[in-house]
Amino acid sequence: MTTTFDDVLDANRRYADQFDLGDLKAQAARGLAVLTCIDSRIEPLTMLGIHAGDAKILRNAGARVTDDALRSLVIAANVLGVRRIMVVAHTDCAMAATTDEELRTRLAERFPTADLGSIEFFTSRDQLGTLEADVERLRSCPLLPDDVEIGGFRYDVTTGLLEQLIH
Repeated sequence: MTTTFDDVLDANRRYADQFDLGDLKAQAARGLAVLTCIDSRIEPLTMLGIHAGDAKILRNAGARVTDDALRSLVIAANVLGVRRIMVVAHTDCAMAATTDEELRTRLAERFPTADLGSIEFFTSRDQLGTLEADVERLRSCPLLPDDVEIGGFRYDVTTGLLEQLIH
């Protein structure tokens, strides 16, 4: 029986045949956590020159410090050896080119009976201001150790360059 996921299951079997990461520790070997967007043009490990086991990678639409991202970063910093957190926004981000209301309107066309008012999409047309606020949310979190360094960055999806905007 053929399924929608056969291509990725086949690829996984080939991957498993050569799998050699079973001895990695749960700790972030480079003490790094990266929160970035789900945009397919972003390859977090490659763009930072790091490898599996070096960092904790979190992704969500817009690279936002949501409650769930914060929960994961608190665990990473207190249990998994993270000492540096990068929040990485990017150019040409769909979440910075729309509003929650515009998204609800688009989705309502497809799902006219859905309760779309209960979903916060965390869009923002002020990407730098949002990045500053998200970094500040992390810095002011009482559950993150004081020695954790936090920075705000923007990745350029056309050049591959990363710029630190918030030190």
